[in-house]
Amino acid sequence: MTTTDTTDAPPPSTPEATSGTTSLRPTAALWQLARRVHFLAGLLVAPFLTVLALTGMIYAFTPQINDLLYGDVLYVDEQAESSRPLSEQVDAAVNEHPDAKLSSVIVPEDPERTTQVVLTGLPGLEDTGSRFSSESMTVYVDPYTGEVAGELVTVNNRPPAQVWLRELHGNLNLGDPGRLYSEFVASWLPILVLGGLVLWLRGRRKRTGLRGVVLPTGSGSGRAGVRSWHGALGVWLTVGLLAISVTGLTWSNYAGERVDAVVTALDGKRPRLPAPDVTAAAGAPVSIDRAVAIARSEGLTGELTIQPPSETTAPYEVDESSDGLPIRATSIAIDPYEEKITARQGWEDYPLPAKLTTLGIQAHSGTLLGLANQIAMATLALGALVMLVLGYRMWWLRRPTTRTAAPIPARLLRRLPMRVLVPLVVVTVALGWAMPVFGVTLAGFVLADTAYQAVRRTSAV
Repeated sequence: MTTTDTTDAPPPSTPEATSGTTSLRPTAALWQLARRVHFLAGLLVAPFLTVLALTGMIYAFTPQINDLLYGDVLYVDEQAESSRPLSEQVDAAVNEHPDAKLSSVIVPEDPERTTQVVLTGLPGLEDTGSRFSSESMTVYVDPYTGEVAGELVTVNNRPPAQVWLRELHGNLNLGDPGRLYSEFVASWLPILVLGGLVLWLRGRRKRTGLRGVVLPTGSGSGRAGVRSWHGALGVWLTVGLLAISVTGLTWSNYAGERVDAVVTALDGKRPRLPAPDVTAAAGAPVSIDRAVAIARSEGLTGELTIQPPSETTAPYEVDESSDGLPIRATSIAIDPYEEKITARQGWEDYPLPAKLTTLGIQAHSGTLLGLANQIAMATLALGALVMLVLGYRMWWLRRPTTRTAAPIPARLLRRLPMRVLVPLVVVTVALGWAMPVFGVTLAGFVLADTAYQAVRRTSAV
């Protein structure tokens, strides 16, 4: 994943290429420094990016994988004209696990899908205290017969295969230590993409025009042809790769904390429904069927997630959530005694940063635009894999073919004027603070490369 063309670089035999003291124009020094960082980082990041792209390509199609593996419990055998009362369906599920606690009930928008009754508090289920990572027992009930179709251990309504693929993509199923690999890639990807774009655009447009920037002009399997395809493909993938990197960092361990702080400061988190407590009355609270009827009358038409009152002073909470556009994310709180709406929150109530964050996360997971989104994510992953192959091909073509070692790179940082070096260091430190894994690995790269070049210079004396 490197653009190591010798165009605009001084010949190896000149003092500029071998001396650490000869003056060098700042732009030329920065150019050579960018090339070296892009080259070394590309070689080291590429294997991890390959894994991330492959697993991400598979994960994008988890809806189809779920249907293939769990279709017998996710779908009804035969659709009837009317369904059984939702309370009856819930009772059927609870009767399977009478010691469990009813957490929520998911009423699908698709009439061919089963109702999901989510239970917690069962032995053997891992409870982390968060619905995003705690295990639940989801019982699937045929809404037309009221019979249980099956059950699965789920995490945030994700079936087992989807949970496994998600963990494979995010941490290689190694837990928190494994998340370092994906954070390593997500941290370095913007540097590689933007650095490669600058290297490609420098002087390219003047020599070949716009067409030579966005379309490959070289042919054959030589370095010029491979570089042409690598650079042009990188231009087309720039926006998508940057978006994937930024949204991916939101799930990381260390940079994720920084992102979370920024998102919170910008009011970019999904707002919580301000559901006030209710006053318990003498009569019994309304049934879950009545709560759904009230939600439908309030215009909630998508998939509904109903959280029954956990205590006598708690309301029903009903969330509408359906993938795709337009965004349907209305939530309401219902007083179970007076049958009135005590709180309401819709997509129009989201602050702009929260809307952008929600859209970015859904696009990253392939759920924003349905199949079109999935195909786009798979195409982006495939394009990244092709770029990696082309990058390694360029490295292979440029490798030394004789026993003579390649010229020792100049000490570029020492040759930069202070007016250039200071801003460069400040920006690098800031990026290292924002993305700690990037900062630590960059320091490692610099130390290792410095030691390697020192050994080579010593042996060359």
